[in-house]
Amino acid sequence: MYPFFRAIKEVILHRNDPVLVPGEAHISHHVCMPWDLDGFMEMNHGRILTLLDLGRFVGGIRSGLYAAQKANGWGMTMAGVCVRYRRRVRMFHRYEVRTRFIGFDDKFMYLDQTMWRKGECLVQAVYRAAATDKNGLVRSERVAAAMGVDVDIMPLPDWVKAWLAAEEMRPWPPK
Repeated sequence: MYPFFRAIKEVILHRNDPVLVPGEAHISHHVCMPWDLDGFMEMNHGRILTLLDLGRFVGGIRSGLYAAQKANGWGMTMAGVCVRYRRRVRMFHRYEVRTRFIGFDDKFMYLDQTMWRKGECLVQAVYRAAATDKNGLVRSERVAAAMGVDVDIMPLPDWVKAWLAAEEMRPWPPK
């Protein structure tokens, strides 16, 4: 089940936070609850992605993305994610989620999300997302302009470009 109560808590908790400038991280704090666990008594990997969604949601509000979507009647879609799991998250572990926009290409915006505990990175996920309207994807230039951001000030890091190049090599549809 989607963590609606956690989402509401995050919105209320961060409702007066300042607007994020490009590249600045939204930081939130969480606790791994018993219902987040899998059979190995650690946070389920799918649950990690769901809880990262909370950071993207509030980060979208603070960055102006949500206001741009609302004003233009846009939706949002995820077009890819690359995740690196490095450390377990166990019951009642406290952890921090950092969410930041890292750049645009012509069609997509890219977000970097990390989970931290006691100064150690547990998980990193890089998302490719797009705004959508009734005609399909909304070009990044339009989205960035609606957010008050210049797409040229956020060129994609080389490691993200390498991920995208690898994605182009993957056969689609899969066999």
